[in-house]
Amino acid sequence: MFFRMIRRSFLEARRRKVIAIMTVALAASLITTLLDLSVDVGDKMAKELKAYGSNISIVPKSESIPLKIGGIDFNPLKGRDYLREKNLANIKDIFWSNNIVGFTPFLQVPVELKGQDTRLPLIGTYFDKSFPLPSDELYRTGATLTHPYWDVSGAWPDDESANEVLVGKSLARRLDLAVGNELPLVAAERDEESAGPLTVTVTGILSTGETEDDAILAPLSVVQGFAGLEGKVQRVSVSALTIPENNLSRKAQRDPDSLSSSEYDVWYCSAFVSSIAHQLNEALPDASANPVWQVANAEGAIIGKLQVLMLVVTLAAFVSSAIGVSSLINTSVMERAAEIGLLKALGAAKWQILLLFQSEAMLIGLIGGLLGLMVGSGLSQIVGWTVFGSALAFHPIIIPVVLLVSISIAFVGSIVPSRSIARLMPVEVLYGRK
Repeated sequence: MFFRMIRRSFLEARRRKVIAIMTVALAASLITTLLDLSVDVGDKMAKELKAYGSNISIVPKSESIPLKIGGIDFNPLKGRDYLREKNLANIKDIFWSNNIVGFTPFLQVPVELKGQDTRLPLIGTYFDKSFPLPSDELYRTGATLTHPYWDVSGAWPDDESANEVLVGKSLARRLDLAVGNELPLVAAERDEESAGPLTVTVTGILSTGETEDDAILAPLSVVQGFAGLEGKVQRVSVSALTIPENNLSRKAQRDPDSLSSSEYDVWYCSAFVSSIAHQLNEALPDASANPVWQVANAEGAIIGKLQVLMLVVTLAAFVSSAIGVSSLINTSVMERAAEIGLLKALGAAKWQILLLFQSEAMLIGLIGGLLGLMVGSGLSQIVGWTVFGSALAFHPIIIPVVLLVSISIAFVGSIVPSRSIARLMPVEVLYGRK
């Protein structure tokens, strides 16, 4: 009997019910889109923000212990201690290995142009290097991944080439160099291990806005062989996908030993830049991995503000749609006042009449939520392709969340009309107010 009453009640005033369903569906589609984005926005935005550079720097452990002499930091081993290139594979062997986008080693040595006394920095690095791993034999890494903001006019050098280089734009302007020019280089600090003169060809002009604009960049193996430093690197830039820092991660930064065992597990198993750097220190005992806080904090701040904005928009959609549903149901209550009065006169309890209208409202919310899910899922893919150039992953958890929110919108919208139902007196609506 009760379900027949709900069906009959729901089918009356269909136009108003359709408008209520569309109101909930619009809110549900917006909420679905925002939830899809909020789940993926961390990774998507982190990938976009990788354009601003790597967020972890690895140097020899000796360089992380500066000595203070006369109030000035001094480290006699700076630039004289090295990391082992063969150990770099350990970077992709940590708990958060899948979050490591790429890494780029660097080795800088001084050189001179043959016949000139001008000293220039020659930097060896990976550009787009094939780096087979046990878990991925096709893995490639280098500056094209970790430093995507580097702008090359011409072509990137081949990592397997013995004579291709990039020249920084400031150095190229100073020496009047162009793509295709040859440079005869000799070691500025000659010793028994240094190779003889090296002639290289400029394949591109590099613009970074940093110190590389005044340097020559060559494949790492070329610089290692030229300087007699085979298998050695001075520092490594690591680009990792991370989540914004919170109070737990900041506590771990100050003193990891102050964390309880449960706090440590949560911190260690979360993709904070601090926890990833900690795991890199474990994987590379002779190295010191340090977050580049300017980049990491900027990423966290932007992602955090985007998520707050999404929450505000979601709340606004919830409130506005609940008000719309409330107005529509309240109008329906007024139109059906005589019916309500008759039900009360026949002995129906107040809670039974309220249950009838609230069940109708929740049915509106369920149908609107299902429609909103379908529309919102399509809209989120459009946003994903438009903003990020790729589709957003489908997350099943969104289905029950959106349906629950949609039903809640309709339920909240029925609260005010419910008070109107409670105030209706059978004698007044059936015989007119005296």
